[in-house]
Amino acid sequence: MKYADIKNRENVLKLRELTAPLPPFVMDFFRGIEHKTATRTRIAYAYDLNVFFRFLVNEPTPLQGREISSIQVEELDKIRALELEQYIEYIKYYKSDEDDTEHVNGARGIKRKIASIKSFYKYFYHMEMIKTNPAELIEMPKLTEKTIIRLDPDEVAMLLDTIEGGEELTAKQQEYHKKTVTRDLALITLLLGTGIRVSECVGLNMKDVDFKNGCISIIRKGGKEANVYFGDEVDNALAMYMEQREGMIPCTGHEEALFLSLQLKRMSVRSVENLVKKYASIVNPIKPITPHKLRSTYGTNLYRETGDIYLVADVLGHSDVNTTRKHYAATDEDQRRLARNKVKLRKD
Repeated sequence: MKYADIKNRENVLKLRELTAPLPPFVMDFFRGIEHKTATRTRIAYAYDLNVFFRFLVNEPTPLQGREISSIQVEELDKIRALELEQYIEYIKYYKSDEDDTEHVNGARGIKRKIASIKSFYKYFYHMEMIKTNPAELIEMPKLTEKTIIRLDPDEVAMLLDTIEGGEELTAKQQEYHKKTVTRDLALITLLLGTGIRVSECVGLNMKDVDFKNGCISIIRKGGKEANVYFGDEVDNALAMYMEQREGMIPCTGHEEALFLSLQLKRMSVRSVENLVKKYASIVNPIKPITPHKLRSTYGTNLYRETGDIYLVADVLGHSDVNTTRKHYAATDEDQRRLARNKVKLRKD
């Protein structure tokens, strides 16, 4: 079974698990949005709706004291904008019913949960299953722009040198480094040289690497297949690792995986995150570098070299160029800074 098929099966099962405690009519919503949302988005909605319905039955609302599964769709009309405003206050800090875990949401988390409720109410209002849409009256919180963290060109070189040499690793880390250096260099060079997502990286199989055409075949968000092309540095690093990889005997079920752990299983997203953190913390201890920051580094470098925001959007797999523009607009500041002395007011 392909990795994408396995992940899709896991996501479907997760969605079923999350929707099981919710009122039966909620499944109408998920079926209604299936064709235009990714599975991960629907899973996020399911998490948020669980929080919302627990709020409705546990807090002072018209549905307080009810069994969640017994709530009918028309009872959503009992909820006013006032209760939704109280819900926003509630999700800033709340505890899970199951294990008393504390949850704290800032503006970004609150915005996502409001978006879930807006989408939820909009669907049933559009389908004429409810008469009111109080979520339409709720305003989204304003977000302050987050500083985009990326590696500078010299830091990229230092990162690759650190992986190759391993001198600054601890004694214990160096023991593992001897066994994984070729893999680590290939993996991080691939992330830096293509800008693929970490989930796309760990999902790669051996057959997905095409050295003849200099590309890899990946599964984008939403299940769309795409070819991503790589340069000579990625080619060399991958070729060295592939030679080593062909001599490995993976565990059952992991035979096709490109990147293997020391346990000879497909590497997980978490293991790649830890790998990047281990090396990047040596290069710059105060800059929190993650695989996504390597993606940002690639996108920034590509934009600086080409100045083509549409090309960057296409290569990174962004469906909306405005997403790309928002993330890489900071490089325009560099261009403006360079322009400051270009126009002379007086001749020397």
